[in-house]
Amino acid sequence: MSTMTNERADSPACATASLGNYRFHDLPDPSKWADCVHCGMCLESCPTYEQTGQEQHSPRGRVHLMKSVGEGKLELTPDLLDPIFTCLDCRACTTACPADVDVGGLIEQVRGQLRQAVPLTGWKAFVSDLFLKGVFPHPSRLDWLGRLLKWYQKSGLQTVARKTGLLKVMPDHLAEMEAILPEVGTPVRKKYRHQPLIKAKGETKRTVAILTGCVMDVMFSDINEATIRVLTRNGNDVVIVPNQTCCGALHVHAGDRETGRKLAKQNIEAFQDVDHVIVNAAGCGCMLKEYPELFRHDPEWHEKAEQFAAKVEDVSKFLHDTGFKPPKAELNVRLTYHDACHLAHGQGIRQEPRALIESIPGMEMVAMPNADRCCGSAGIYNITHPDMAQAVLESKMQHVPQEVELISMGNPGCMLQMALGVKKYGRSQKIVHTVQLLDWAYQKEEGKDVRI
Repeated sequence: MSTMTNERADSPACATASLGNYRFHDLPDPSKWADCVHCGMCLESCPTYEQTGQEQHSPRGRVHLMKSVGEGKLELTPDLLDPIFTCLDCRACTTACPADVDVGGLIEQVRGQLRQAVPLTGWKAFVSDLFLKGVFPHPSRLDWLGRLLKWYQKSGLQTVARKTGLLKVMPDHLAEMEAILPEVGTPVRKKYRHQPLIKAKGETKRTVAILTGCVMDVMFSDINEATIRVLTRNGNDVVIVPNQTCCGALHVHAGDRETGRKLAKQNIEAFQDVDHVIVNAAGCGCMLKEYPELFRHDPEWHEKAEQFAAKVEDVSKFLHDTGFKPPKAELNVRLTYHDACHLAHGQGIRQEPRALIESIPGMEMVAMPNADRCCGSAGIYNITHPDMAQAVLESKMQHVPQEVELISMGNPGCMLQMALGVKKYGRSQKIVHTVQLLDWAYQKEEGKDVRI
């Protein structure tokens, strides 16, 4: 049983003590499983339980397993890898739970313990170290990767690879992802390196900083550009803060909480002199707001993380709450909206993006049934668990209205996954970020030619 009889779960000593059979640094918080009464209200909300019908792949089943380790009834063995890492961490179970049990937070903490007990080996360890530690935290290496992808797309090699069948040597799920890669542009961080402050159009009401992101700035620099234009159009000076880095979400999801803390410290220090940190990626925003969770056992950094998290705002909520200017130009299209998990369930942001969309003249909103159901992206889940991700995506696409022209959302991972669904199931819809819709309407209002 636990050796923590005289220690609070959030005390510094608990960072290195033991809790049942959890014996590694950064112990899970037992209060997160204490309120679960295994009522089953979470079952219908869980995408993996929907697909498998297995208790170990349900939220309450996972809580039972994690709690059993904490009570010394189970060991941290490879047998736990499948139920714990097959979780999408979509947080829908917490929304459904009458006791607000933070299953997602607990999953991430236990993954940290499992990765210390059962480290990755061989090829998986190499790939994880290469990308999660060797590329994402380093802007210069991300730029190099972006240039390589851009050359692949522009040189004709992509066309050759697709026409000659070279992509068949890749696993099917990776070949499918290659087929929907967006066109790589110039990262905002690089474009504005000599102009770190972009002035508001008209009167300056406030100054904000944006998280440029890692994958976001390489694969979706056009959305970062649109975000800057929309923010400046609404009276905000926009700062491109140097020394910012990857948010660490992928690392924490993978159980590498130590790297997550290093990245968190770098971002906390980078943004310390700004009042607003605007984020256009739901997963990144949720991670930034949860930085305090990474420092439960470190009072000094926990306080800094709390102060930082209070500054973080999703772009849709920030615009809504600060009184954005509704566009005057019409966008005569039919659209449906997908709730990104880490926006709706992780941050509780649902109505604000819809309000932004509905403010655009001519926009016809068509409701999507189960709009807050996970699409199967979940960071890089569609790469690490392709079969489950595909099953979840298929279920999601069944709810996408046929008659719409656009599918809008607020997360890049969802955009890639939903684009895959559109292509795979013979749909014709275009995938767009919510902020792009406002940007197009503003540009059209200024007399620019906008093609949707």
